[in-house]
Amino acid sequence: MGKILKGPQTLIYPMPALLVGANVNGKPNFMTVAWGGIANGEPPMISIAIRHHRYTHKGIMENLTFSVNVPSTDLIRETDYCGSVSGSKVNKAKVCQFGVFYGKLNNAPLIEQCPINLECRVVHILDLGSHSLFVGRVEETHVSDNCLTDGKPDVNKISPFIYASAPAREYLAFGHVLAKAYSIGKELKGRE
Repeated sequence: MGKILKGPQTLIYPMPALLVGANVNGKPNFMTVAWGGIANGEPPMISIAIRHHRYTHKGIMENLTFSVNVPSTDLIRETDYCGSVSGSKVNKAKVCQFGVFYGKLNNAPLIEQCPINLECRVVHILDLGSHSLFVGRVEETHVSDNCLTDGKPDVNKISPFIYASAPAREYLAFGHVLAKAYSIGKELKGRE
């Protein structure tokens, strides 16, 4: 198999479809972010990358808090909308009919319809060039009760989705199970 050089790019898959919330000028705003993920385990931290000129960036800088809301496949239209329109021009929470609530931090807006909500306090801001990388410590996690199995979040009930960048520019649901984690790799033990 041949390899084609494409120069430096951020080709890591999958990219989560996340709705990041921040109060801007005292009002809730949400934007779609695909560049986000787990940054630390103890204490739990999340990182998100946002362009400097984005409206949500302004709100995070104002309050030093943000929320990460994991939408289910039922919210694909709303998630796409929040990534296509600026909160400086429209009230996205109103257009999307989001039930907005606040938790422990009191100034990081959360979306009722999302099965997972993380309240984050900013602990690091890195100016990386085109984007700021915000690292937030997760102060509280909210999980919809209908998304639990034996008291634990169940990805099949949460029904998150991922984003695929150009050329596809599509949202994809999780596929079928390929193998059991911490098990399939044991088949290679005989090669040691």
